[in-house]
Amino acid sequence: MHIQRAAIGAALFASAFTASAACLSDAEAAALFDSYAARLPATLPAITSEADGACSRTKLNALLLLQNGKVVGYKAGLTNPAVQKRFGADKPVWGVLYDGMILDDGATVDAAFGARPLFEADMLVRVKSADINRAKTPMEVLEAIDQVIPFIELPDLVVDKPATLNGNGISAINVGARLGVAGKPVVVPTFRGERFAMLDQLRDMVVVVIDTNGAELSRGKGSDILEHPLNAVVWLAEALAKQGLAMAPGQVISLGSFSPLVPPKPGQKVTVRYDGLAGATPVSVTFR
Repeated sequence: MHIQRAAIGAALFASAFTASAACLSDAEAAALFDSYAARLPATLPAITSEADGACSRTKLNALLLLQNGKVVGYKAGLTNPAVQKRFGADKPVWGVLYDGMILDDGATVDAAFGARPLFEADMLVRVKSADINRAKTPMEVLEAIDQVIPFIELPDLVVDKPATLNGNGISAINVGARLGVAGKPVVVPTFRGERFAMLDQLRDMVVVVIDTNGAELSRGKGSDILEHPLNAVVWLAEALAKQGLAMAPGQVISLGSFSPLVPPKPGQKVTVRYDGLAGATPVSVTFR
């Protein structure tokens, strides 16, 4: 899929005003977008600084917005120290989720849904109040959301040499946002005592990934994400504010990976359980 070059030029020209450092050129950003749209590996120049990654993301996101038309939320990435280590990073990064990226539980998708497709156990929360942008603790996050949602993220590392990606490069590719499968929401309880119980359950839950035959592929704990998964939202609120952005009611937020990133195989079904989180049911995706 190609967007008209005049529209691309206008989007990149506008985004240039938000970039305070050298980053992908307009032509490089357009080529990255074209590869993303065609599900073909892209060549990404070395991204040497956090500012370069941020302004490159801005340019790519201007094009993704033209294609998809609506922002439906944000994703925090590299929130798990094990995943940070894989990419040589020492802090999280963030990306934007667009309309059409979130699929229903039980969805069937191509195993080659992207240029460098992967799957991981994740979780969404849905924003209830703009107060979330001022949250400093997991409880303040919980009070500003109304749903916790099982989620299998289907990221796409996009580039021809994924092993060379660092945290700045992950930022530049919008943290690999491509698709994800959302399960049945767990409603945040009304009473404060029940909320404290949910906070403990989110921290202590065991997230288990199983395959077509029920064999366990991996497992992680809620605390693997920044000691508490809702700390990902605390971090995201501060990071977005630095860019003049904010989470809005109705948007969903992806918290990050509880499991290793694994390439899918045709014919494979993947299911994720959230053992210990009251009311949580498994979520599944099938790859064709």
